[in-house]
Amino acid sequence: MTQPTVCRGIRGATTAAANTAEDILEATQELVDVLIGLNNLKSEDIASAIFTTTPDLNAMFPAAAARMFGWTEVPMMCAHEMSVPGSLTKAVRVLVHVNTTMSPSEIRHVYLKGAKKLRPEWGVSDAEIHRLTSQSSSEEADVEAVPVVN
Repeated sequence: MTQPTVCRGIRGATTAAANTAEDILEATQELVDVLIGLNNLKSEDIASAIFTTTPDLNAMFPAAAARMFGWTEVPMMCAHEMSVPGSLTKAVRVLVHVNTTMSPSEIRHVYLKGAKKLRPEWGVSDAEIHRLTSQSSSEEADVEAVPVVN
């Protein structure tokens, strides 16, 4: 029996090296790349995405990286996380809503770099990250970046 298509959430988080546009874009690009690769997503399956950053990251909108990745028709928002004393810094988080036939147990959530300590059970190994990001960069080498209009 085929599973019905439903809307499910996929979570992810990573950390940026510094509060620069380049570092935020690089961290977000890797996060989105791995999330897509692990869940075999196509942009037409994505209903929406909400990105947040910790208050110490404000040099760039993380959604800009997703737009460059090809999510030009995906509604996206960016916001800041609460500033909780002692919490993870330089973090980029995402909640992606996808239309899928996958069950909740088949969804792969993505926690990278320093964010692995938030959800160790959802941490992705460096070897798997390398496999997914090197595979997609070679497949998308011909795709031009979409300019971001703010």
